[in-house]
Amino acid sequence: MQDREITLSRRTFLGGAAALAASTMMPELAVAASESKPDSKFGGVQIGIITYSYRSLPGSAEDLLKYITQSGISSVELMGGPAEQFAGAPAGAKGTGKELLDWRLSASMDGFKALRKMYNDAGVGIPIVKFGDIGNPGMPDEQIEYYFQVAKALGARGITRELSEDAAKRLGPIADKHEIMIGFHNHTQLTPTTYDGEILSYGKHLGINLDIGHYVAGTNHSPIPLIDKHRDRILSLHIKDRKVNNGPNMPLGQGDTPVALVLQYMKRHQLTFSADIELEYKVPENSDAVQEVINCVQFCKQALT
Repeated sequence: MQDREITLSRRTFLGGAAALAASTMMPELAVAASESKPDSKFGGVQIGIITYSYRSLPGSAEDLLKYITQSGISSVELMGGPAEQFAGAPAGAKGTGKELLDWRLSASMDGFKALRKMYNDAGVGIPIVKFGDIGNPGMPDEQIEYYFQVAKALGARGITRELSEDAAKRLGPIADKHEIMIGFHNHTQLTPTTYDGEILSYGKHLGINLDIGHYVAGTNHSPIPLIDKHRDRILSLHIKDRKVNNGPNMPLGQGDTPVALVLQYMKRHQLTFSADIELEYKVPENSDAVQEVINCVQFCKQALT
């Protein structure tokens, strides 16, 4: 028991240390933020980014914030890994299995609150965090509770994960208790009638993280009728452009996904969920992920103004 108390005390200290460190980290970002904060809301539509878009670059929470602000973006769907690493999660081989679970079940929220402050001070909100395994079979209830507490500490209103009716059954009552949405992300398996079934019936805080590019590639249909039908249950969109018939990812405006029309529909109907860029097409050799995201932001801005 004494060893356990020592371990917990050390972890509590590490969480507090993360909060303290955030006040001294990245002074160049703090200076930049005080001079000019990003604003990627155009025509009333919030354009955001999922941090997966920067996967080709170094991926600490601090690195990601630099890319986000350089891209001129003010809202993010933050992948859970960088958030946990910032808060003191064990890295490398120790970041798997029992040790990571033990850390999660005893982690202070101070590190996540410090991360939220660092992002907010730079002008970036974190409305969504992605924990892709939340609600998976065999996951302890305590780990699910931890994920919801992290979302609250980050100021998020939703958690995203992959589409799963089994997870929906388990997570529905818990999401309602916490009043935090679960947004189910699709690949090409989604059909125009998937959400007409029972999956959203297990809780009023179960919702949709609709990837419009994957939807078009898998169904050869416009996503606008689906958005219109379920817009009260949409947590966010993933903005990408794909060709029909399971075709490739393309730069925005070069595929078959009606990206501009979707954004204009959101503007016309004053929809408040975010449209988050997910960069999946191949980055050209003479460019990088930040520049390509900037191009995507410009495309969205032109569609909305």
